[in-house]
Amino acid sequence: MTGTHSAESLPLSLQLDGETVEAYYQPIIALDTRRIAGYEVLGRAVGGDREKPRSLGPFFGNNSISMEEHLLVDRLIREQAIEKHAREGKPPLLFLNLKPAWIYRQAESGELYTLDLISKYNADPSRIVIEITEESFQGSMDVLRTVIDRYRSYGCLIAIDDVGSGFSSADRIAQIQPNLLKIDMHMVKRSATHNGYYGVLRSFSELAEQIGASLLFEGVETREDLERAIQSGARYVQGFLFAPAKADFLEASSFAAVIEGELERNLRQLAETEKRWQSEAEGLAERLQSIVRGDDSPEAADDWLEGLLPTLSESCTKVYICNEDGIQLSANFSRGEDGAWKREEEYRHANWSWRPYFVPNLVQLTETRRAIVSRSYTDLDSRAWIRSISVLVRPGIILFADSKDEDGPVNMA
Repeated sequence: MTGTHSAESLPLSLQLDGETVEAYYQPIIALDTRRIAGYEVLGRAVGGDREKPRSLGPFFGNNSISMEEHLLVDRLIREQAIEKHAREGKPPLLFLNLKPAWIYRQAESGELYTLDLISKYNADPSRIVIEITEESFQGSMDVLRTVIDRYRSYGCLIAIDDVGSGFSSADRIAQIQPNLLKIDMHMVKRSATHNGYYGVLRSFSELAEQIGASLLFEGVETREDLERAIQSGARYVQGFLFAPAKADFLEASSFAAVIEGELERNLRQLAETEKRWQSEAEGLAERLQSIVRGDDSPEAADDWLEGLLPTLSESCTKVYICNEDGIQLSANFSRGEDGAWKREEEYRHANWSWRPYFVPNLVQLTETRRAIVSRSYTDLDSRAWIRSISVLVRPGIILFADSKDEDGPVNMA
């Protein structure tokens, strides 16, 4: 079958190797409401034992099967799903997978089959998510974007699948400007034991914020996966921890207890951690003030640090002092592997105003708020996860103390 088929011409049932092709639905849960927000539509081949449907993933991944056959089966699944979706009084979001090559082909015919189906069944387009799946795509991005914009102008939402691999490069994300980013499940797994993957994972949260998108973490199979998704800024989650794809929609509150429990546990843990760090920062500020009272001239910066070193916790690895222009007034004092402090003169007069945290900290530090703790990040030199404590020494003078974040991810190269 080719792209010339209209929404009127396909049957709603089809046999594939003696099995019936059916649309199945895997729930997607929203963390803010703790309810099922939508479903990803997946194809299944169902035989005599309906309890053991067969995934059509291998069928769609088989390059020896023509695109016409792939499209015929996929369009049947889409029609079943949209027809079911349109019958719902309060329809959930419906995620429909479309390969870029299929979308590109539709551009050539001028026909958008999914929009024909939405019109045929009077479905709500604002509840339809066009999910652009990962694949190697060599066609024109301008043409692809034009077609995607047609879906968007019709009212559909746009998602990019498998962010972190293949098709979903930063350039394509920027051009498509999706409403949702689906994070590659392999990224979640690897982030549990690898700093690099965890850092990239967290960066997607900032990327989503900048382009006005929400993060959806797929492949959530364990409570540890769910915890990592929450920590990385997920709004939606999906995976076998909740349910595999089913033939019918589920009660919207089916997984509320699981989500609620993990959110509460994460909130308590985060609050305890932040309170501990803030207490350490305030203690550092108090000790520093008692030292500075003896001589408050900026030229005494090294002397202040020398007096402070014996009071620092074992997790503290570096301290230095800057003025409000970002110029480092002191030497660096860094802790070696043997635990001894060493003085590093080469950093004196370095300019740190370019660091993202510098200006926000400068503005926030006041006589009533003398200490601020950063979020965890990877140190440029040690590659360890650390936090920086900023302390207002006196107006225009700031101390920075870096400490290992023992609550951060496992430190691995």
